[in-house]
Amino acid sequence: MRLRRNLTTLSFLAPALIGIVVFLVYPLVSAAYFSLTKFDLLTVPKWVGLDNYKSMIDDPFLLQAARNTLWMVVVFVPARIIGAIGLSMLLTQLKRGAGFFRTVFYLPALVPPVAATIAFVYLLKPGTGPVNHFLAKIGIDGPLWFNSPAWAKPALVLLGLWAVGDLMIIFLAAVLGVPESLYEAASLDGANAWQRFWSITLPSIRPVILFAAVTGVIYTLQYFDQAAVAGSIASGQATTGAGISQSFGYPDGSTFTYPLWLYTVGFRYNALGYANALAIVLFVVALGVTVIMLRRARAFSVEEA
Repeated sequence: MRLRRNLTTLSFLAPALIGIVVFLVYPLVSAAYFSLTKFDLLTVPKWVGLDNYKSMIDDPFLLQAARNTLWMVVVFVPARIIGAIGLSMLLTQLKRGAGFFRTVFYLPALVPPVAATIAFVYLLKPGTGPVNHFLAKIGIDGPLWFNSPAWAKPALVLLGLWAVGDLMIIFLAAVLGVPESLYEAASLDGANAWQRFWSITLPSIRPVILFAAVTGVIYTLQYFDQAAVAGSIASGQATTGAGISQSFGYPDGSTFTYPLWLYTVGFRYNALGYANALAIVLFVVALGVTVIMLRRARAFSVEEA
């Protein structure tokens, strides 16, 4: 009877287990193996041991890509979390039209990233873009945005904030789930709006903040589409047929993220062994950051308890 029960359980789990092995375990093991070889799809993989990993030490493009990716993690992720919390708090205060504004703020999240990036590049286009045109009317000399090394990454952050609706919905549900009795008790004790937010709302939605931070870091470490498309459109390469990889990092490498370098190595230089090594390092970093964040959050919760 127990054997039959176990076989029945395994039969239900089999599709999921097969999917995990085929689409997760096998690709990961294959990437780890090929990262230890010299491999270009045209020849038999040649074992080189840790040479690919040693090559990373003297790779200037990798350093630049890692620096840009770190900047995005440090700025992009907190900006989206703060923006989402701010919007969710604003929506909870609305007495009328809350449903309408929820829809308005959420709709940008449904726009495909490539289409949104193209639109943003043209909106922020120096000289002819409506944003700089508006700034000029009020006496502000607009920046070059995606054509400026200093402003290209902040422009990508603005793009992320515009599409923060997906995160806003999650925080809105969390904020609405905070018991109203806690706010009433705090008000009776004389707490103002900021004190209620800091002492009640934030601690109550801390698990959601942790979720947003972890998923945001993982997403940003893989930041590819928007950076690639923005560089291609802003540099004019998209209209000349020169190929999108030619414009990676435009301008002056300011948007050259880690995944862009990985793509360049693998599909432009055909150095798939080195590309797999880069992918393994990215996986290890993402896993390590996730584990550290979860452990720190757990330790913080234990200290408070």
